[in-house]
Amino acid sequence: MPGLPDLSGRTALVTGANSGIGLPTARELARYGARVLLACRGAAKGEAAVAHIRERVPGAEVETVQLDLADLASVRALGEELPDRLDGLDLLVNNAGVGMIPRRTTADGFEMQFGTNHLGHFALTGLLLPLLLRRPGARVVTVSSDNHAKGSLDFDDLGAERSYSRNGQYARSKLANLLFTRELQRRADAVGAKLLSVAADPGTTATNIGTAPRWVTALMGLFLQSPDKGAAPSLHAATAADVTGGGCYGPGPKLVTPAENARDEQSAVRLWEISEGLTEVRFTGLAESAR
Repeated sequence: MPGLPDLSGRTALVTGANSGIGLPTARELARYGARVLLACRGAAKGEAAVAHIRERVPGAEVETVQLDLADLASVRALGEELPDRLDGLDLLVNNAGVGMIPRRTTADGFEMQFGTNHLGHFALTGLLLPLLLRRPGARVVTVSSDNHAKGSLDFDDLGAERSYSRNGQYARSKLANLLFTRELQRRADAVGAKLLSVAADPGTTATNIGTAPRWVTALMGLFLQSPDKGAAPSLHAATAADVTGGGCYGPGPKLVTPAENARDEQSAVRLWEISEGLTEVRFTGLAESAR
């Protein structure tokens, strides 16, 4: 794991921090001095992650907060809670995700992969934006995937009600992550907000994002990179001095060029507007930058 700069005095929130690449991401941020909030759906798994980090990083300043990205009421509850606990937020890592699952819906009726991976994080970022804007140079890191290249946006059927594919809808959600990253940066730049929006592509990593049996997951661990290595692009995007806003950082870590579908500005604007309507979340402070 590459060294990070001193993060003392900074506060970070990592979604899905109890497993996969989220756990080493949170652990290393804490190792270098950040106060880290582990946003987890289940309290028991969250506390286990806290114990894991404190065992490896004595004195780590870590705590859990409850968050279910598949339920906008939970997202809003956290958005209301944190301003009473924090005077600002330096880093938001939109890491949690589900992938390649049978068609299910969120508490709000959205297709689960698109609803969790994109809409949940879109709403969370918007609700926490005032906290982020209190800290000049704050960053939003959104974890995407090279699978985004296989994704497409059918704006008349974003929930894949007419035709559902596990892999196709996952790719769609990861494409949405990249379009969101770039559009957030564009809107921040338009109003002169000192905010960096960056994407990370972990590469093919052995995690529990899918629904494979345990023996399959164990077998994957023999051939795929570890979560620690998969976390490297996220950590680079979150802390490196040479990070470019709107960029995507992949294995290496290094700056990578997303597929053409992730660089379509018209699609990014339309997706943003639709996401605002679906979540009923507006990005206070960036509204003036809308086209």
